[in-house]
Amino acid sequence: MRLSWDQFFMAQSHLIANRSTCTRLAVGATIVRDRRIIAAGYNGSISGGVHCTDEGCYVIDGHCVRTIHAEMNAVLQCAKFGVPTQNAEIYVTHFPCLQCCKALIQAGIKKVYYANDYKNHPYAVELFEAAKVETIHVPFETPLEDVYAQDKLTFVAELLQALEAQNMDSEQLKKHYERAKALFAKEL
Repeated sequence: MRLSWDQFFMAQSHLIANRSTCTRLAVGATIVRDRRIIAAGYNGSISGGVHCTDEGCYVIDGHCVRTIHAEMNAVLQCAKFGVPTQNAEIYVTHFPCLQCCKALIQAGIKKVYYANDYKNHPYAVELFEAAKVETIHVPFETPLEDVYAQDKLTFVAELLQALEAQNMDSEQLKKHYERAKALFAKEL
């Protein structure tokens, strides 16, 4: 199984979100042009600044003012290094907020792929439509994990059958079956 381009870039955004220093929501963004990653960003404090993970969020009117959003960090990375964003695409773990929506439009981003709905502001949706920026919901999938989980399940089942064939104590065997069932219930 091979990841589609959309899943590949969405996986990158989910990986990048793991660098987030926001305690409220970890978000990652990947800007792509011609199927090449040109920038990435995650939500967190300014470079060298205090992080929410260290001192808590600085919330005013329901928003953390310490945090720069992932989309904005990715666009600013392009600006910092002189990389054009005109006609690029962005893959984001969550639907962009209103402010990021406006920044993406101004940066010339033409497609926004997002994995999760998150407080989708009606005006952001309206602005994207007016600017002819296509928004595409791409739920994040991990098809390779499913294949590996099936392989692991098959292997464990074979081991348990071998133990049963060796006349293992039925109570001990039952505990192994229960543990395997609990482990794989999460994966499949």
